[in-house]
Amino acid sequence: MITVSDFVFSFSPDHPPAARALPGEVVRFVTQDCFCGQVTGESVLTTEIDMTRLNPATGPVFVEGAEPGDALFADILSIDIADRGYLCTLPDYGPLGDWCELRTREVDARGGVLRFNDLVFPARPMVGVIGTAPSAGSVSCEHPGAHGGNMDCKLVEAGARTCFPVRTRGALFQLGDLHASMGDGEIGGSGVEIAGSVLVRLELLKDFPLDWPLVESRGMIHAVASGPEFVDTQREAARQMQRLITAAWGWDDTDAALYLAARGDSAICQSCKPSDSDIVLRVGVPLEPSMPRLVPTTR
Repeated sequence: MITVSDFVFSFSPDHPPAARALPGEVVRFVTQDCFCGQVTGESVLTTEIDMTRLNPATGPVFVEGAEPGDALFADILSIDIADRGYLCTLPDYGPLGDWCELRTREVDARGGVLRFNDLVFPARPMVGVIGTAPSAGSVSCEHPGAHGGNMDCKLVEAGARTCFPVRTRGALFQLGDLHASMGDGEIGGSGVEIAGSVLVRLELLKDFPLDWPLVESRGMIHAVASGPEFVDTQREAARQMQRLITAAWGWDDTDAALYLAARGDSAICQSCKPSDSDIVLRVGVPLEPSMPRLVPTTR
């Protein structure tokens, strides 16, 4: 097993690899929280930290044999989190920003449960930032995109299978920004931001081009798209699912659309408006046992 703890603040084909892995190898990613350890207690507000050091992603890992046009599977085998995390408000971030003051709250995360005020509820660790390098340029880890990035999809949890387009040699996979718990939409502006480690198996699917990442979790498979506006973002995610259906099942576009109307679901992963962050949205369908898989398995 490979262990990686180096981190970067962007996705880029120019980052030197922190490690190299063969398809099928398991990698342990040791992560910082999204604030890069700058929030150390409730007295530290988000306005007092270096905002250029947000969402560090551990990696990247060069996957041997990965070439543009392939797809990279990242199976989330386990997520271990630290004993405490933080819920924070940020200026102009999230739909309730006008009705909130700046505040940092420490959340006890020991024993698989979270304690907030008088409430105790189960921890549901998930990975917020995850993906591969774009073909050119650099994308901040604060932003999502067709490469993945800051997807903040709560379904990227232990037991999930994620799938990303490979757009540069070696894929250059990385992840970070763990949450002990985060609801769809990230309505208050943050999840329970926390450090930890993630065990991932990396596998390669040759010659399987994707436009957007996929997440297989809880008996469904989802396309995860992002963009500035809801309508266009939903169209992108739905179109990715439509293409998978027509390719795997031999249906035409119209029957695929009708199936999506009957069985498909759409949900917001992240929408922290009025910030300049893009909306992240997923469109998913059940893993139909009577039909071929929409994405071939490497196992």
